[in-house]
Amino acid sequence: MGYPRKLLISLEDTPYYHVVARCVRRAWLWGYDAYASKDYSHRKAWVVHRLRHLADIFAIELCAYAIMSNHYHLVLRVDRQRIAGWSHAEIVTRWTQLFSAPPLIERWQDGRASAAEQMMAEQLIERWRLRLIDISWYMRCLNEYLARRANAEDECTGRFWEGRFKSQALLDDTGLLTAMAYVDLNPVRAGIAATPEESEFTSIHARLQQFRRESSARPRTRQFLRGQANGQAPPPLLAFSESADPDRSRIPMEFLDYLQLLDWSGRRRRAGKPGAIEQEVPPVLARLQIDADAWLRTMRPGGNLFGRAIGRIERLRAHARRVGQCWIRGVGATRRLRQA
Repeated sequence: MGYPRKLLISLEDTPYYHVVARCVRRAWLWGYDAYASKDYSHRKAWVVHRLRHLADIFAIELCAYAIMSNHYHLVLRVDRQRIAGWSHAEIVTRWTQLFSAPPLIERWQDGRASAAEQMMAEQLIERWRLRLIDISWYMRCLNEYLARRANAEDECTGRFWEGRFKSQALLDDTGLLTAMAYVDLNPVRAGIAATPEESEFTSIHARLQQFRRESSARPRTRQFLRGQANGQAPPPLLAFSESADPDRSRIPMEFLDYLQLLDWSGRRRRAGKPGAIEQEVPPVLARLQIDADAWLRTMRPGGNLFGRAIGRIERLRAHARRVGQCWIRGVGATRRLRQA
């Protein structure tokens, strides 16, 4: 049974969401298509460019991403606090980078609108404000752009995506980190890359490139080097936190701890030695009270054990009540993961 998007995305519960979009049938987002004997690798730059463009418009931040051959993963954070400070003029400037302004807004900008028209224009601008924190509008502006461009290149019409994107609410820090690690390890699990640092067009690859540049750069050159990887600047990513963040405006972990978690998760899964896991558990897992065996099961190939939301049991149940569900998938996995 499907659920309306307005029930699956509840900003009252969490600003963080994991979303996935997949191509229809044999459509390729990027990479070499052996069936058609065509190389679509150049399309990777389309996705990166569009994500970077949307970051300059929406009040939606990118925590993690992975661009695969026929689908992509994003972990997003909706920043309602930031958009509240945007003026009407700034909303119009941002929105009209994607869509043309109607004559009403043009008259409002020129100061030619009557009192009634000014009120109508401001009402329209407030609707645009809500859309700039709407994940559905964000995904529409991403997917429609990619579909039109791919269809034009392939000289065809019709659907490029198999359906609307899938979304998963990340209700707490554990849910956020689980989804981010799952996304960053996608190429490793698929056998495309041997290590996360070799996983091109993922957030972990972009973060490592930036980390290496900034670690070796002099202070005056850091700004120049930031975002210049192989001639294609990656989209901006939400920063990691070095201390407690009650507003959840940063990723709740230091970057080096996240690297340790990611490397351990991917390496142990491939090695297939569960008996040695407990001896090599990194400190971050102990701090989050995550059971090692349960963590590896959630990171197994083929998808994680959760449904439309990830979080502590009490957060899952509260989210289910808010969206009107009697049952929500993932409670058993959460109990094992959190040792609840």
